[in-house]
Amino acid sequence: MKRESVKYINREISWLSFNERVLQEAADTRVPLMERLKFLGIFSSNLDEFFSVRVGTIRRMIDADIKEKVMFGGSPKEVLQKIQSTVLTLQNDFDDVFKEISKELEKNKIYILDEKNLKDYHKEYISEYFKQKIHSSLVPLMLDENKKFPYLKNHVIYLAIHMYRKADSADYKYALIEIPADILSRYISLPSKDDKKYVIILDDIIRFGLKDIFAIFNYDRIDAYTIKLTRDAELDFEEDVTKSFFEKVMKSLEERKRGLPVRFVYDREIPEHLLNFILRKSKMNNFENLIPGSRYHNARDFMDFPRMGMKELEYQNSPPLTHPSIEAHTSILKAIKRKDILLHYPYQSFDYMIDLLREAAIDPMVTSIKITLYRVAKNSKVINALTNAIKNGKKVTVVMELQARFDEKANIYWTQMLEDAGAILIDGVPGLKVHAKLCQIERKEEDGSVFYSAVATGNFNESTAGVYSDHCLFTFNSQINEEISNLFEFFEHNYKVYDYQHLLVAPHQLRKKYLNLIRRETENASQGKEAFICAKMNSLVDKEMIDALYEANNAGVKIDLIIRGICSLVPGVEGQSENINAISIVDKYLEHSRIFVFCNEGDTKYYISSADWMVRNLDKRVEVATPIYDPDIQKELWDFMKIQFNDRKKARIINEKQDNPYLISVDDKEVRCQDEIYDYLARKTRQANK
Repeated sequence: MKRESVKYINREISWLSFNERVLQEAADTRVPLMERLKFLGIFSSNLDEFFSVRVGTIRRMIDADIKEKVMFGGSPKEVLQKIQSTVLTLQNDFDDVFKEISKELEKNKIYILDEKNLKDYHKEYISEYFKQKIHSSLVPLMLDENKKFPYLKNHVIYLAIHMYRKADSADYKYALIEIPADILSRYISLPSKDDKKYVIILDDIIRFGLKDIFAIFNYDRIDAYTIKLTRDAELDFEEDVTKSFFEKVMKSLEERKRGLPVRFVYDREIPEHLLNFILRKSKMNNFENLIPGSRYHNARDFMDFPRMGMKELEYQNSPPLTHPSIEAHTSILKAIKRKDILLHYPYQSFDYMIDLLREAAIDPMVTSIKITLYRVAKNSKVINALTNAIKNGKKVTVVMELQARFDEKANIYWTQMLEDAGAILIDGVPGLKVHAKLCQIERKEEDGSVFYSAVATGNFNESTAGVYSDHCLFTFNSQINEEISNLFEFFEHNYKVYDYQHLLVAPHQLRKKYLNLIRRETENASQGKEAFICAKMNSLVDKEMIDALYEANNAGVKIDLIIRGICSLVPGVEGQSENINAISIVDKYLEHSRIFVFCNEGDTKYYISSADWMVRNLDKRVEVATPIYDPDIQKELWDFMKIQFNDRKKARIINEKQDNPYLISVDDKEVRCQDEIYDYLARKTRQANK
């Protein structure tokens, strides 16, 4: 009897499958060694956020006694059990990968030492380092039955201490030490010798100094085991009309620190009596999400592992390319007026965006700059350019999203800074996050005021633009600019809702317009006409969109998808999705752009967007999909997509099993799309300069 195929993949399980692809990069011996360590860090950081946000939400559903199958894949409790078993498997895989990487490091004469295998000259160095930089930062907390257990901070590493005597195991004490990784580097380089390089983890320097810390007790054995608690990080906003939105966000940030536990990770070597004591005293003795792990936690710190000066162990990224439509030392505004320009980050430099803002800041004919900001760089050149524009008398309006998860505090800081500088600040739209990436410059010219706009798939953030694969459209198109102007008018006056003929705008009509585009392909295919959909996004979760794609599949529409992260659609199932091909690409750059192409009876429609096909993007955020009208840029996007679909090195097949098989070339030609895209854009620049 034929097994009934699955129609939807649970989003949480699909996300874990994506993070397994990240772990595959760490395991891949073709990836430079230091980059493999970095992928371990990304995997760990991803998992931290997953538990803080997604598992936190599921636990809330369980606490609210929601039992019915409100999500793909079962009830909240059933999904949580699947998450637990999957994470345990991934944790074991992670440990195995780390062991292999450690061996490879040693082959390259790089040694990660612990407190037990130090040379004498290392002991002297570490002893002095401990006294000078660490000892004063430590606050040991003694634990016993009669004391209240200390509050465990979110994502902070602790050493659970067991002090005892070999001759009398009944004479013991427990203690807790917070590892001060927020003020000290987690990885410390030690003196090299004989071309060998040595690194020690901060945790082990503290272990080295335990006898000094607890000298007054005179125990002959002091052991330390790492523990870490992850807490629910969702923000709750109280409905208090007497408080400003700033105050509500700040209060919610404080409450996030006290969120309910969602994961407890511990060293699997910890004695059972010490673990039981911690769980009982912290009221987690019946807690479900207990994850036994290795000696070290917070592996996200591997992203900051010392580079060791060995360039051959890192990716050698090529320098950003110049754009053929923007000549050096000339006006970017004039270049945009001549022709629409599409930038491809990180292959081309984000500096063009900074230069555009700087030019607008000093151009005497520019009257205003309006921009939406979701996440910006730590030392933001975008913010600097905007404040400079204010000083030069420009009217600067900023829509700052204060609810950008984990960037709330930074965005409050930037908001206050911009407001102090004289910018007009808009908090956003009540009940909606503003996720659209828009910038509009107004300039006085001979025919009156005109607009120039930048519309991006990713944030106006020079740091992430160096590692995220995104697109940014510079356009003088009057139809698009008029509608972007209307959207900023909506931000300032929420009662002004416009009818958009060119932009696809959420939550007003983005979902409806996408569904109409899909259904048009379905109708054309059913009439025997050519019909296809080619889409690239981070996540595909929305049930209505998936069902529309299944319907299109059944009509014969050819559908090609690139989904980096979560994909709840199940491709390649006969009678359901046999015409749907879906891949995921994980490589040195984070694939972040959203591109949508519809055949439309030969009059092909192209869009770039900030929005994935998720409920939150389609219905609960302000998002924009922008049409690409320039034929040259349309071809550029089509070529970009073809190169990505031809990847045979970093592309994985998305399937029902969620087992991430690599897409293999039949002729053994390994095409790596990110290298191919760079070469493609370099050729276009060379041809333009001939």
